[in-house]
Amino acid sequence: MRLKTIFYWITTILIAFETFAGGILDLTHSLRVRDVVASLGYPVYVLAILGICKIPGAIVLVIPGFLRFKEWAYAGISFELFGAAVSQAFCGHRSELITPVVLLGLTLVSWGLRPPNRILGGAS
Repeated sequence: MRLKTIFYWITTILIAFETFAGGILDLTHSLRVRDVVASLGYPVYVLAILGICKIPGAIVLVIPGFLRFKEWAYAGISFELFGAAVSQAFCGHRSELITPVVLLGLTLVSWGLRPPNRILGGAS
């Protein structure tokens, strides 16, 4: 059980940090992020939408409570990373697939390893 908790926190902190940092980069319209979004054919304003959603999502993953928001955060992060992978694949950027796929895997591991007190309807 202790090992499960350690892996939960490692994956959760990695995903929360990446999501928070990504949200900051999205909101500041980082040159790299702008280039990626443009190469995928998305408008730059989508970065503001993603950034505004990513930052609270990352925060809610690591703070206690807010179980329903945690579920929404995991769903949103998974959807964003799946969308990133599919977008890269459809645009023929196969070398860019690894990052969103690995991050999606970490997100799913974090979600799957949640302790009962971090599961909606789980033990308090």
